[in-house]
Amino acid sequence: MSEPCRLGVLVSGSGTNMENIAVNIEEHGMRARIVVVISDVEDAYALVRAGRHGLHAVFVDPDAFPDRSAYDREIVRILEENGVDLVVLAGYMRLVGPELVGAFRNRIVNIHPALLPSFPGTSGVADALAYGVKVTGVTVHFVDEGLDTGPIILQDTVPVLPGDDEERLHQRIHEVEYRLYPQAIRLFCEERLRVEGRHVRILAGED
Repeated sequence: MSEPCRLGVLVSGSGTNMENIAVNIEEHGMRARIVVVISDVEDAYALVRAGRHGLHAVFVDPDAFPDRSAYDREIVRILEENGVDLVVLAGYMRLVGPELVGAFRNRIVNIHPALLPSFPGTSGVADALAYGVKVTGVTVHFVDEGLDTGPIILQDTVPVLPGDDEERLHQRIHEVEYRLYPQAIRLFCEERLRVEGRHVRILAGED
């Protein structure tokens, strides 16, 4: 892309991953621009963080729509209105419906705090601890119609240490997320990702 890649970020919570992406754009030369931040939670702290970075941010109330399909169509409308190239889920706690997936096929990315396909869903860290694994990690993947089932872009491991609780393990996972998510977004924006069935091929670049 000759112009910076236009990102639309969907959030529900504190927005630490969203802010980390913004910092990577501002300070580390990522050729991308966050053109809109959309929250499904009115008082999400992510909206405050977006404001600090001068980002266009909007709250879209799910209760104002008759069903999920109507809500997702409104999200698609806002994303398309802002010319979004890549949709970034950053702590977005709603299931993404077929309207959104269809409109942005292989252009929606999510980050998950486990090594998919192990421990999908909203409790990946707790599930890994409960299962007793010695290694967990972080996955960045494209989003499809399933729950954390889309083609995997990048993964990295995080050891589970003796005495870990959910908070300690999650903190170390966050450190990997803050490195891995910008890397995956950068690869997309450099047009270096090719989806081939379930596989994502990473093309060689100048680096």
